[in-house]
Amino acid sequence: MTPTLAAIFTPDQPPERLGAVASAADAAGLAQLWIWEDCFKESGIATATAILASTSQVTVGIGLLPVPLRNVALTAMEIATLARLFPGRLTVGVGHGVLDWMGQVGARVDSPMTLLREYTAALYSLLQGRTVTTHGRYVHLDQVALDWPPVVAPPLLVGGIRPRTVSLAGELADGVIIPGGNSPADVRAAVGHFRSGRDARPGGAAGAREDVVVFVGVPDDRPAADVAATVSEYARAGATHIAISAAQDDADLERFVGFLAREVSPLVS
Repeated sequence: MTPTLAAIFTPDQPPERLGAVASAADAAGLAQLWIWEDCFKESGIATATAILASTSQVTVGIGLLPVPLRNVALTAMEIATLARLFPGRLTVGVGHGVLDWMGQVGARVDSPMTLLREYTAALYSLLQGRTVTTHGRYVHLDQVALDWPPVVAPPLLVGGIRPRTVSLAGELADGVIIPGGNSPADVRAAVGHFRSGRDARPGGAAGAREDVVVFVGVPDDRPAADVAATVSEYARAGATHIAISAAQDDADLERFVGFLAREVSPLVS
């Protein structure tokens, strides 16, 4: 299966650059544009909304929203609103966040894995339109249901690379986001952990999504054939989506997204 090729607009870039990059990606026919929420930079929800509202075709991935920062009901409301406004164009990832940053804002918890498990399960159920009552160690909901749930829930992914986190993604979510700096061998191992979690999924894994998103950084002057070879290598390791960022902070991102769409994508198989 041919993987989805995407670009990344990192939060190191100022928000005012986003419109031009999103428009260039849309015009070039790029399949997907990924953003994420780093402290203390850009809001993932606000950034995704701006892209979706100013484009007509490119899909958007948020990878990821740090769960200690956000009440799960609010996150569900925001995702559901976007999913109804822009159906079929959104993918959302959640994760631990950087623990030092969580400590800076008084949101660090003693058991990040417990929080991520409780949060992912509750968020998934809310986005499916269910009424949720849960009183866990961190997540507390009492008969909470969205008035405007998504008509079709967007894919919900969990970000991480450590085996327990990736296994949790397989058990509770639609896929996993593997951060940058990991080799194809690392991805292949993570896919194995993801599938072990999938085997433990309540009700079984038949028909469940298995999105494996990998973030990769490349120099913006690298030849298209070389980038395509890298993408294909990650695809052979099990990645279904490969999101590419330009390694240089001052890269011409409008040119870069066009390069990915027009020159790299036709070479990927």
